[in-house]
Amino acid sequence: MSLPLQPAPARRGSRRQPQASRNAILEAALAEFAQEGLVGARVDAIADAAGVNKALLYYYFRDKETLYGAVLDRFFAPLHQRIMTVTERPGTAGERFLQYVREHFDAIAESPHYARIFMGELMTASRGGSTQLEQLLTRYLVPIGQRVFGLVHEGIAGGEFRKVNAAQFVPSSIGAIVHYFLTAPLRQKFNSMIPVREASIEARRAAVLDFIAAALFSDREAGIRLAASIAEHPATTHPSALSRKKGKRK
Repeated sequence: MSLPLQPAPARRGSRRQPQASRNAILEAALAEFAQEGLVGARVDAIADAAGVNKALLYYYFRDKETLYGAVLDRFFAPLHQRIMTVTERPGTAGERFLQYVREHFDAIAESPHYARIFMGELMTASRGGSTQLEQLLTRYLVPIGQRVFGLVHEGIAGGEFRKVNAAQFVPSSIGAIVHYFLTAPLRQKFNSMIPVREASIEARRAAVLDFIAAALFSDREAGIRLAASIAEHPATTHPSALSRKKGKRK
C-alpha cells in the first residue's frame, strides 16, 4: 500500500513563502545598498545573498529602483510611527522632545545601515540624481520635522527651553543622534591607532540625551536629570508617564 504524497516544504526563495522571501530580499538589499549605493548595487548580489533567484526578486520588486524605495520605506515608515506615538503622549515639551531623541537614536541603532543609505541619498540629491528624496520628505520627514520643531517652539513659549533658534538647534540635535553611526568605520580605525574604549550603545544614547538636554533646557540640571531618566526607561515605562497614569486612577 503506497503512502499518500506529502507536499514538499516551501523554501525561503519560493512564492509559497512570500513574506519570508520579501524579508530576505529586503535585508540583503539593505546591506548591498549601504555598501555600494543605488548605482553600484548589483541585483545578482542581492538575490544571491537573499537565497532567491533573480526572477523571484523581480516578481516582488519590478526593478532595482523599486527595491531601493521599499528598503527606505521599511525604515522610515516605522520611524515615523514611533516618533509620532511618543510625541503625542501626555507630558511636557521637554519629556516629549527627549523621547523623540531616544526613539530616533534607537531606530538607527537597531539598523545602522540606514544612516549611511540616507546620507548617500542626500549626496545623490545634491547632484540632482535622487528619485526617492521627494517621497521621503512628503511621507515622513516633513511630518516628523513639523512635530519636532513644534515641540521646540512649545518648550520655548512655556519657558522650559532656552530661547534657541529652532532652525539651528533641531539639525544640531539630529547630527548628534546620527553622527555616531555614520562615522563607525572611521571611529574603529581611529580607536585602533589611539586605543579608546568603545562606548556601548546604551552609554552613547545616554551621552546624546545628556548633551542635547544640557544645551536646551532653561533649568540645565533639571533637563540633565530628565535626560538620564529617559535614557534608562523607554517611553512606555518612563517614571513621569507612570506617575501621571497613577494620578489619573485616583
